[in-house]
Amino acid sequence: MILAAQSPGFLSPSGVEIAFLLVGLVTLGAAVVTVTTRQLVHAALWLVVTLGGLAVAYLLLTAEFIAWVQVLIYVGSVVVLLLFGLMLTKAPIGRSPDADSGNRPVALVVALAAAAALVWVVVDAFRTTWIDLDGPAQGSTKVSGEILFRYWVLPFEALSVLLLAALVGAIVLSRKNTGEKEGPR
Repeated sequence: MILAAQSPGFLSPSGVEIAFLLVGLVTLGAAVVTVTTRQLVHAALWLVVTLGGLAVAYLLLTAEFIAWVQVLIYVGSVVVLLLFGLMLTKAPIGRSPDADSGNRPVALVVALAAAAALVWVVVDAFRTTWIDLDGPAQGSTKVSGEILFRYWVLPFEALSVLLLAALVGAIVLSRKNTGEKEGPR
């Protein structure tokens, strides 16, 4: 009985937990704006906010290495690649009526169903699992590097090939057809 009174419970969050909740809400809001905005460049910029929020969440979870990888690879590289792709394909800067197919209600239902299924699977899988953050440096560079290079090398390499293919595709789409006549400039 005395031990239960000394340790903080679920209803008495610490400052880190409150900060994590606030960062999570901002990140969720930025993600929603990312997928609901009708301007592609604004979506890319809101994606920066979303990915930055994830990096802050990693910092709050004491996974500094993963946080810096998030900033360097995703915010620094993927978003820049996305913006270059938008510029090379001459995507419209403002509102684009042809970017909206009119299937927003169906997409919303599918997104909510997928989110509910994902939450259900994760909660069911980790219902009784507790992570000991006071244990042997869970977010340290050594542990994260070992896990990353032991189990996740192939997905990262596949992602790099996918990004390279996207950049090459953007360059191919941006080139003019050789059959078209160039008008005066």
